[in-house]
Amino acid sequence: MSIPSFTYQLPPAFEQLSWTAVAGIDEVGRGAWFGPVVAAAVQLSETTILELAAAGVKDSKKLTPTLRASLSTLIRSKAIACGIGWASAREIDRLNILQATQLAMRRSVLKLDPPPQLCLVDGNRLIPNLSIPQQAIVKGDSHCIVIAASSILAKVWRDELMTRLDRTYPQYGLAKHKGYGTKQHKQALQSYGPCFHHRFSFAPVRQHLEREAGSVGSLWESSPTGETPHQ
Repeated sequence: MSIPSFTYQLPPAFEQLSWTAVAGIDEVGRGAWFGPVVAAAVQLSETTILELAAAGVKDSKKLTPTLRASLSTLIRSKAIACGIGWASAREIDRLNILQATQLAMRRSVLKLDPPPQLCLVDGNRLIPNLSIPQQAIVKGDSHCIVIAASSILAKVWRDELMTRLDRTYPQYGLAKHKGYGTKQHKQALQSYGPCFHHRFSFAPVRQHLEREAGSVGSLWESSPTGETPHQ
């Protein structure tokens, strides 16, 4: 099948496979200092692929927030199946960001019903401990529309979570920077210190904890307040 504006074609071993049996997987939030890393998996029919291409679906980073939100709603309404998976800040600290990202991806795939027969994964690594055949695609969100669609779902879901958490933790400015390492976020860390949802293993947060060593135990042992990730 030829997809407008996208160059990816299925591998020879899977070229007879219907696109309805193919899932695209992408993640968002790897570089953030706060909150979970989030992955989305989505399956689309050939008709929907053409419709989404015409509607402007592409790499989520190249879309405005308003258009991303609109396209996310459209994707969800048209998808055969879609799933959101995440790994929490504590899982990121325990596993490292790469393994936590792969865990979030695996969780997103396992939520798909029906399960796909092939997973197209953005990046250069496959998802460990997944029995479904996979193909890694570097810059997949620019070359494959099912990955681009998953990048939109993941980005919108995580951004909405950050906006909700901003109401519980307004001192950090999460609604504006979505947990990434901006000057505002750095200044907030210096003024208020990290909360439970910060990634303690990430250098800017860890350095603050090292300066305020007496607060480490209480942070690790405390329970989160306010909203937690949910689907």
